[in-house]
Amino acid sequence: MNDDAQLISQALAGQTAAFGQLVQKYQDRLYNTVVHVAGNAEDAKDVVQEAFVQAFLKLESFQGASAFYTWLYRIAFNVAGTHRRRRGAMRAAEQAALAEGCLRGAEGHPSSVADGPGEQLERQERCRQVRHAISQLPEEHRVVLVLREMDGCCYETIAEILDLPLGTVRSRLHRARMQLREQLKEVLAVEE
Repeated sequence: MNDDAQLISQALAGQTAAFGQLVQKYQDRLYNTVVHVAGNAEDAKDVVQEAFVQAFLKLESFQGASAFYTWLYRIAFNVAGTHRRRRGAMRAAEQAALAEGCLRGAEGHPSSVADGPGEQLERQERCRQVRHAISQLPEEHRVVLVLREMDGCCYETIAEILDLPLGTVRSRLHRARMQLREQLKEVLAVEE
């Protein structure tokens, strides 16, 4: 029995601290993904909190056919859709700047000692432009791109989370990358 399965069994047996351990294990990872989908930090916090509440309430329905985090992500994406419909259109892309990093791997890069204020400002501006471009993608493409490039999910996991055929995931990811590349042409041309 893996660690998640053991914690789930304990939580179902009434040990709420076991579910707390699952929350601690996955909350940061879930938040980092949802913030890019939700568009801003405040909405992401609300979505993640509600997703964990729903997961706790529905824990008996978890059948173990997929990984716990896959099941949790699916709940979170459903909650995000409901949240967005309730609140209307997503907030302006500038609020997405509250989220850290541009793409997986770009987060948390410490500034080089040799980097002056100009280089740091340029890097921050590129990140802002990338976040803005991502926020402009259609939701079906943005979600797939975020899961793959920011969260590092494999195609099969994305298909499972979003309940899509594998070919659809690949197609949407390809389209998302092409649209992002088109939107960032000016930024990329400056860097070359």
